[in-house]
Amino acid sequence: MENNRLFKSGHTACAGCGQAIAARIVTEAAGPNTIIANSTGCLEVFTTAYPETAWGVPWIHSLFENSAAVASGVEAALIYLGKKDNINVIAQGGDGGTADIGLQALSGMLERGHDILYVCYDNEAYMNTGVQRSGLTPFATNTTTSPAGSASSGNIRPKKPLPEIALAHGIAYVATASAGFYQDLQRKVKKALSIKGPKYMQVHVPCPLGWRHETDQTLSVAKLAVETGLYPLFEYEFGQLISQKKITPKPVEEYLKTQGRFKHLLKSPEEIKKIQAIADYNIKKYSLKAEVQQNPVS
Repeated sequence: MENNRLFKSGHTACAGCGQAIAARIVTEAAGPNTIIANSTGCLEVFTTAYPETAWGVPWIHSLFENSAAVASGVEAALIYLGKKDNINVIAQGGDGGTADIGLQALSGMLERGHDILYVCYDNEAYMNTGVQRSGLTPFATNTTTSPAGSASSGNIRPKKPLPEIALAHGIAYVATASAGFYQDLQRKVKKALSIKGPKYMQVHVPCPLGWRHETDQTLSVAKLAVETGLYPLFEYEFGQLISQKKITPKPVEEYLKTQGRFKHLLKSPEEIKKIQAIADYNIKKYSLKAEVQQNPVS
């Protein structure tokens, strides 16, 4: 069975790596007729230690900032050869290679209208180079470049609204997903690839090393991010919100206390209130709260 996998085991990801889980789901959902362009980052490093590779599909690595540009060239070549209709093209990178270093190339790919799915594996910091903050690092997170201390509660900026930035390009499909909800992630990949035009997906992937949680808690941590409203799951098609995962919201503290990167907040009720306000905003904006079913009157 393993020999038939498109994303094989034996790579060098850390135990409990959410990115490895999500990448396997994405690749298997896309199928064998797929070409992937991958930016520099954890996923590139742990899957392609020369002379080995974990990839069972054609896979290209260039630079940190340009997987979207490389994928655009691949798509153009396939069109020239008359083969694009039978092949999926995916560009992918981490949050740093997408929201920061690769934002210009991503924007160009979306603006030009390439028939490509871009997947951002969002582990919320530059994990491969030492857990530095990125544009997708959450507010008040302790990283090596946004350290918590007497003068700061960690990262002073909110997460960059990258799904909204993608939506502003007027593209075919935008969605968020999570390694903790694999069937939802699988469905969204297949849905995205069924739509012609540029697509953007942002997948939340816990990192035990950078987030400092137990390696066997990756999926439960991922689910808590969604269940608190801090990482809403939704999808837009041609600019219209077509679905969102409904939740019965849990307090954000349940999520924060699972991770060392938020340990400093547990003695700071005022900072927790600020993070709860972020979750509450998401819940209201995307109508995430599940309706309470009333018991019928007998």
